Amino acid sequence: MIEKALTGSKGYWAWMIFLLAIMGMGGMFYTQQWNYGLGITGMSRDVTWGIYISQFTFLVGVAAGGLMLVLPYYLHNYKEFGRITILGEFMAIAAVIMCLMFILADLGQPIRALNVMLYPTPNSMLFWDMIVLNGYLFLNVVCGWAVLHAEYKGVKYSSWVKKLILLSIPWAVSIHTVTAFLYCGLPGRHFWLTAILAPRFLASAFAAGPALLLVVALIMERTTFFKVGQVAKDKLVTIIGYAAIINFFFLACEFFVGFYSNIPGHMHTLEYLFWGLSHDGHVYNNLVPFMRASVVMGIVGIALIFVSRSKKSDGLLAASCVLIFLSLWIDKGLGLVLGGFVPNMLEQVTEYYPTVPEIGVTAAIWATGFFVLTLLYKVAISVKLEKES
Repeated sequence: MIEKALTGSKGYWAWMIFLLAIMGMGGMFYTQQWNYGLGITGMSRDVTWGIYISQFTFLVGVAAGGLMLVLPYYLHNYKEFGRITILGEFMAIAAVIMCLMFILADLGQPIRALNVMLYPTPNSMLFWDMIVLNGYLFLNVVCGWAVLHAEYKGVKYSSWVKKLILLSIPWAVSIHTVTAFLYCGLPGRHFWLTAILAPRFLASAFAAGPALLLVVALIMERTTFFKVGQVAKDKLVTIIGYAAIINFFFLACEFFVGFYSNIPGHMHTLEYLFWGLSHDGHVYNNLVPFMRASVVMGIVGIALIFVSRSKKSDGLLAASCVLIFLSLWIDKGLGLVLGGFVPNMLEQVTEYYPTVPEIGVTAAIWATGFFVLTLLYKVAISVKLEKES
């Protein structure tokens, strides 16, 4: 089936060449980091996790978001998701690959990743994160390809595939739960020290993942003969909308706990993220425009997504999904991780600014993810259209 990815229109090849160019540019920046070390990044003694880990955290949610398609289709026999479930599984593959690449980039020397296997420490969340991420990647590769190959052959997939698919459902929850435990298991970082961090991660995942999937599906409807189906789109709209609302509710809970209880460690980070934090006569506020934009885009996106459903407008639907996706990307991909380091344990403020090489490597990893996703979707859509013709 993979040969189907080797044929396509001029637009398809232009897109692939564009992604390869970004990957090549990022590869040159990564060569600099390899030779010089992480000193080439904007990370420091006080901010030890930067844009690499923040993107990893967000993309774990995108990977887990595929659960919102797999669970209704395979567990509740919701046939309307039959055409797009494979797209959710393939999106999870691309997202987890990006997650692993961001981890390797953050390590400085990728060979260090072998220490997790050579010197296993089951009492460490990093050990379990390695297991759940690689396990989830394996499950989606095996299950997704086996189901698509069975459809290509015109037969029913084997019974063992269904068992692995059912196993992937709780596994999807585990990848984001373990990632949340990485943060809330650090008692020195008050902003992350909250019991609702894992539910908050899952709520954002169940909005961001399906939102990206729906945008990609709408693009494919315009560029190919593939159709998602109105019923499936309506159901995804419901999932995305309510998940985004729940995510905002959890954010409001964080504000209540921090400010009503007057907890300095929690309150100061929220002040830094949304209004700026005054310290030693200077106001630190480099993330304020992003966080405020995140709230505005989230509110507008939620309003538009329900309007688009009533008007049956794909244009409004795409715009609302993009706004929600960007809102959650800023919230988790910037604010949650970077804000957790301000102020530090000694009540000092060190702001983080990503360097050009960091941004270049980050763009290359995103391009790699979209390259893998495009290849997988090209195969999946070709198989489905071939069987329907």
